[in-house]
Amino acid sequence: MKIVIIGAGKVGYALARQLSGEGHDLTLVDKKASALQNAENMMDVMCVDGNGASLRVLKEAGADTADLVISVTSLDEVNVVCCLMAKKLGARHTIARIRDIDYFRDTQQLKDKIDLDMAVNPEQAAAQEISRILRVPSAFSVEPFAGGRVEMIGFTVAESDGIAGMSLMDYNKKNPNGVLMCAVRRGDDAIIPNGDFIPQIGDRAYLVGSQKELNRIFKLMNRPTSRVRTVSIIGGSRIAFYLAMALEKAGMTVTIVESNRATCEMLAEVLPNALILEGDGTDNMVQESEGLFESDAVVALTGRDEENLLLAMCAQRAGVKKVIAKTTRDNYRNLVRETGIDSTISPKDITANKISKYVRGLVNSEGSVVESLYKLLGGKIEAVEFTAKADSRIVNVPLKDLPLRKGLLVASIVRGQTSIIPNGMTEILPDDHVIVMAKSLFLHDINEILEN
Repeated sequence: MKIVIIGAGKVGYALARQLSGEGHDLTLVDKKASALQNAENMMDVMCVDGNGASLRVLKEAGADTADLVISVTSLDEVNVVCCLMAKKLGARHTIARIRDIDYFRDTQQLKDKIDLDMAVNPEQAAAQEISRILRVPSAFSVEPFAGGRVEMIGFTVAESDGIAGMSLMDYNKKNPNGVLMCAVRRGDDAIIPNGDFIPQIGDRAYLVGSQKELNRIFKLMNRPTSRVRTVSIIGGSRIAFYLAMALEKAGMTVTIVESNRATCEMLAEVLPNALILEGDGTDNMVQESEGLFESDAVVALTGRDEENLLLAMCAQRAGVKKVIAKTTRDNYRNLVRETGIDSTISPKDITANKISKYVRGLVNSEGSVVESLYKLLGGKIEAVEFTAKADSRIVNVPLKDLPLRKGLLVASIVRGQTSIIPNGMTEILPDDHVIVMAKSLFLHDINEILEN
């Protein structure tokens, strides 16, 4: 596909990095020559220096013949104008990053009026992910499939779990359950495990199954399953706003600490049920006087990664049972693992994943469209959801008889309201939702799980 990305900031760079490995013809547009130079040095992309809202620059970038134009600059208005002009020039599809709360509420009207195909809001998407993680205190990641009928939960293997040092086959015989361990990170290695795999303490592992079965396996591991009731959010960002709204709907009590008075007043007006405190959430005296670390969960959402990681470490040391920190820098990932912070979220990566899913769907719009797409373990493994079609080569054949590609696992099948952990005799039927784990295969269609 021919794709033009306007904006080489954090989101644009992360998106270009994801898509550049999938064989697309990429062009990156930005006014900052240094950002373009960095992208050109690191990826196989063509770069155009200039304002993406300019007709001349759009034409130079090839927007008039592009399959997709994605505008992810820091300004919503520029993104909307870029997409409008690109469509007028002849671009087949357009995606705009829209962060402003009022603009995002009008997304459907924007789609209708300017023929916008997709709007992405990194802050809202990040808030949704945080709210899912807070529902499962033992998890560092919670990803839904098939409309929430199946979830993939990431957790760090601990000695008390009783699963370390025993093969998955032996553990499942001893503790029959309806979940599957589908991916593991051990050090720098990403593993798709089989029944002989032996988990070790410190592994970052993913389980897939229904909510009921996942809750049951965590109880078997003696992990806490009690819900979070009180949440302290440090930093009054847009993510904090969206998150507070979601948590209040879930019945949680929310406190937000923000140093900017005007932001506090705005939040107090739009979040009447939340406690809004003006102050520096990184200050020890504020933390102690306001009892921030007495909450069930602490979410660090300041504008600085360093502050968020430090806050998360302090909260963990204070005994907070659930801690989440926002990070945007990839080079902090090793530091996060070393400090033991259980959950981090990256709005740019979440946004890139959402757009990548859309791109996969465009590539194969006539076949089994990608329903969900998640990058795991630093992008080394993908979890992809497809809906099986009646004419697919993989339906009505036992899995053991299918020539599946290496580096791939059919992790779960959702049939109606039923979640199935497949074995060799399981057959995929038409309209089944199929969740596949793959290492660097960039699947676009469910038939691609087979060897040619």
